[in-house]
Amino acid sequence: MTQVRAIPVMTNKGFIRGVGLTLVIAIAAKILSTLPLLSIIGQLVLAIVLGMLWRSTRGVGAHAGSGIAFSSTTLLRSGIILLGVRLNLADIVRAGPKVLLLAVITIIFALFVVYGLARLFNVETKLGLLTACGTAICGAAAIAAISPQLKAGDDETAISAATVAILGTIFTLTYTFLYPVLGLSQAGYGVFAGATLHEIAHVIAAAAPIGKEAVDLAVIVKLTRVALLVPVAIVIGLWTYRSEVKDRGSSEQHNRNGIPIPWFIVGFLLMSAVNSLHLIPAAFTAHMLVAAYLLIAMAMAGLGLKVDLHTFRRLGMKPFAAGLIGSILLAVLDFLLVHAFKLT
Repeated sequence: MTQVRAIPVMTNKGFIRGVGLTLVIAIAAKILSTLPLLSIIGQLVLAIVLGMLWRSTRGVGAHAGSGIAFSSTTLLRSGIILLGVRLNLADIVRAGPKVLLLAVITIIFALFVVYGLARLFNVETKLGLLTACGTAICGAAAIAAISPQLKAGDDETAISAATVAILGTIFTLTYTFLYPVLGLSQAGYGVFAGATLHEIAHVIAAAAPIGKEAVDLAVIVKLTRVALLVPVAIVIGLWTYRSEVKDRGSSEQHNRNGIPIPWFIVGFLLMSAVNSLHLIPAAFTAHMLVAAYLLIAMAMAGLGLKVDLHTFRRLGMKPFAAGLIGSILLAVLDFLLVHAFKLT
């Protein structure tokens, strides 16, 4: 009897240690993300990097596996739901149909181009699609939301998130230097940056030196892209499910299981609706947003703790090349669309 009772105690301790480790890494990433040179990279990707470094230098005991898995799955979905409070659907409506159309074109173009290039470079399907989603929508947060729909592995999720973050940082710095020669007003530049940069942190970092009008419009356009995460995630989930059914060749299995419902994406949209109706005080919303990023950062830390650096070096270059070329083409397209839609 004594041995039987000892097993759950050890399991519980290991669970707490695993969750605690991801929490410590997430907090460290948050602190580092406040530093000038690291603020562009953002808390989420820093959490992945710190997790990978911890694994390579300290190792991760098997006893912590259950807690790390809990952080990278359950806490991830909870964080995505809370992230919905960032989105105010009324702001998107007020921005007008041109901004919505620009966001739709941007996402469709980036998804097909980056994914097509990834497949051309023989990148594995899920890794290529995650890189495309991160480029098209909202960086690491989009990858974190899409990954469960694709049933992607930890390596694929972490590599795509880090790849998109590096690309976003490069383009953020490039945009800042290019602003004087782009011939855009503050508003036009804000629309351009919000439509093409990867993370919200990138958008703010690129627009802040230009002025408040640039920041406001950049964030609105970016959040319009974030809103489109919901339909994209649902479509990708259905595509993945039908592909699996086709591979199994079993219509009975299809009928028995039905269509998968991404409850955490639905939760994200519901939180957005609640925020749009101003049912939550603004001060409390700010705290919820901090909690959302902390939970997602814990999930990213969990992913990093599972990734081997050798695997990252082996798989990361081709997705980076696809994302780089796709991001350049996207910037050219959206610069032309900003002029075509008279948003300059």
